[in-house]
Amino acid sequence: MALVMTQPEQRSAGGHTSEPLLSVAAVARRLGVAPATLRTWDRRYGLGPTGHTMGRHRKYGPPDVARLELMQRALLRGASSAEAARFALDSKSSMTHGVVPVAPSGGRGLKMPGASRLARGLGRAAVAMDSIAVQEMLADSLASDGVIATWNEVVRPVLTAVAARWQLSGTGVEVEHLLNECVLAAFVRATPLVTLGRNHRPVLLACMPEERHNLPLYPLAAELAQRGVVVRQLGAALPMDALAVAVRRTAPSAVVLWAQLPRYADPGVISALPRTRQQVRVFVGGPGWRRGVVTAPAERVEDLAAAVDAVEAAVT
Repeated sequence: MALVMTQPEQRSAGGHTSEPLLSVAAVARRLGVAPATLRTWDRRYGLGPTGHTMGRHRKYGPPDVARLELMQRALLRGASSAEAARFALDSKSSMTHGVVPVAPSGGRGLKMPGASRLARGLGRAAVAMDSIAVQEMLADSLASDGVIATWNEVVRPVLTAVAARWQLSGTGVEVEHLLNECVLAAFVRATPLVTLGRNHRPVLLACMPEERHNLPLYPLAAELAQRGVVVRQLGAALPMDALAVAVRRTAPSAVVLWAQLPRYADPGVISALPRTRQQVRVFVGGPGWRRGVVTAPAERVEDLAAAVDAVEAAVT
């Protein structure tokens, strides 16, 4: 039996060949929805292929697919189907002029009682593995509400919900990894390069030895940098000897040590920090330190806002 391959249908205008048209099944695969969903969107909201005539198979051109992608993006951000359809249709003129519209936010997502609409929308986008939507929402929140509010009111509720889902079902590791990467990238972009800081000596930010949960250090670095404080990020699971070398070489004005888990909140690390000629303020933060012993001269900071204020006051 011979296998016959068919090429995608193409529209031509003025003798020029345009991009290929896609079938309902092809568009459904691209968007990750059922073909019946596309037919419903066409019937209810008019989001079907332009130029479709009765008796012919539906074929979607690039503008049609772009509108459907806008609809899907709005749904991921929590809009109802009707709101998402209006958004996609109203955005037609914006797309033709190269303007990327902003989808409505809020709505359904992970189980996050009391969370903001933006946090719920971020959760839906993360579960859908839509890194573009996640990045857009984080960028919008950082621009409008700042680092601390974005971390506390948008990011943390989603991280907590994703972790709870994993604890209950053992699923969602890929969601957590995607979300972590997007959050890290967003806060790095929000961290200005401070060349002439208000502090004469840098602030060192590091995780405790073997502690690999370093994500909270990035909003801390971003907010301090936005306030004109020079920081040095040393990352996750910094060995004790490397931390000691970093303290000797940089003569920091302050050191912040993060522990997410109690087993890494070792007071011996504080005692083992090398002495320098100039005073070094030591702060410890993270859930791991909440019930542990914090030995002098270290000071415990309870949350992001408290850590920023304490470090800023200590070094400026």
